[in-house]
Order: sequence, then C-alpha cells, then structure tokens
Amino acid sequence: MTRFASFEERERRLGGSSLVTGTEVQKISAAGASCVVTTDSESPRLLRQNSHVQSIELRTYVFIDSLQPQLAAYMGTVSQGFLPIPGDACLWMEVSPGMAVHRVTDIALKASNVRLGQMIVERAFGSMALYHRDQSTVLHSGDVVLEAIGSTIAQRNPAEVSWTEVIRAITPDHAVLINRQNRRGSMIEAGMSMFILETEPAGYVLIAANEAEKSSNITLVDVKAVGAFGRLTLAGREGDVEEAAAAAMRAIETVNRSASYR
Repeated sequence: MTRFASFEERERRLGGSSLVTGTEVQKISAAGASCVVTTDSESPRLLRQNSHVQSIELRTYVFIDSLQPQLAAYMGTVSQGFLPIPGDACLWMEVSPGMAVHRVTDIALKASNVRLGQMIVERAFGSMALYHRDQSTVLHSGDVVLEAIGSTIAQRNPAEVSWTEVIRAITPDHAVLINRQNRRGSMIEAGMSMFILETEPAGYVLIAANEAEKSSNITLVDVKAVGAFGRLTLAGREGDVEEAAAAAMRAIETVNRSASYR
C-alpha cells in the first residue's frame, strides 16, 4: 500500500469536480495488475477480508472434462441453478467454513463466463458446481479461486474410501427398496449387479461416477455429492459393473496421487 504523495498522483484520480484521496491497495489478479482506491477507513476492512479469504480450507476440487449423459441428467434433477448438458465441463468445489462458499462463488463467477449450477451451504462445509461448454473457461475460474484463497489442487483433501463393494444378482426386495429411496436417478432391476462407493469428502463421487459411465454400459442409480460422505450407486450386467467399478477406483487413485504432494 502507498500513500498518495504528490499533486500529480491525486490529479489522475479526479472524478468530475471531486478529488479522490485515500489509500491505494495493489492487487494482482489473473488478468494482470490492478488497484482498488479506497478511503483510509476502508483499508483495515479490506485487509481483514483478504485475511479471511486466505483462511478458507479447500476440501474438494473436482474438474470433470466432459459430463456424461446420465450424470448430467442426474445433476440436473438436483440443480437449483443453471442446468448442465452432456459434454459440459464441470468444476465442483467444497470449502470450509460453509458460508465461505459465497465468497468463493463470487470470485469464480466474476472471473469468467461460467454458469452456476449448484451452491449448497451445509453445517460445516459449502459446495458449488460450475458449468461451461469450454473447458478452459471452467479451469480459469478454478485457477482464480485457488489463487485468491492461497491454495493449490495438491492441497485439496485426499479421497478417503469408506466403503466399496460389488453386489451381484440383486434380489427383488432389495431392488424395490433401493428404487423407493432413490428417485432422482434410474431404477435398478432385480438380477442386476450393483456397485456402491462411499467417499469422504463427498464431492469425489462425481469424478468416480463420470469415469464409471465413460468406461462401460451401466445404469446410474444414485449420486450423492453433498454431506459428510459421498455415495455412488450404479447397476448393470456383472461384467459392465466390474469394469465401471475399476474405472471409478482409478479416478479416486488419481485424485489421491495429486493430493500426496501436500
């Protein structure tokens, strides 16, 4: 921060007949250097605000290059904002404290033309989903947010797998109960095999679901990416489900490889 020292510097900030004086706060952004001119009384507030932003914890950072048709449709059923379409790039971020997601969302939306699909404030965490057809647009917003909060992708929380299993030849009673509990995705039929996955943090089930759908012909039954744990349920023929399960676990391993550099 620098004080305005000369008449020439003050004269550059003339607005109409009023002379703007105060403190010049230098700010470096992805678009280049810029400055915000404030009154002296606002300077402590800006410094406190920057300190709060830097204290935001990055729990989940999930970039999906191309949403698969079933996952895009499922996310559309729970979205309160702009709806995704198959092929869109998606960024899912989860931060702590929960209310900090409002600040993160504001930064991301002002950085590019991304569309806000979801924003959820929970008791301890906050999550948001951003969509755009252009992958670079989504990545740019993500980069700006990471820079603003002083974090990197490698500093995100690793994906802890709480439970994973393939259950073969689901019974009719079991299938009916699953379908009654999960009404946003497709139904599971008796005799199908089922893959279930539970992760912590929750958002990592999205990348697992997308990679599973890419890999084989499966039915997406349920994807819960909000809460203390994320839960994925998919079904299909036994061979297809096993292939999808392997792809989902590879996606989780990829996340953890990047998080191992923390």
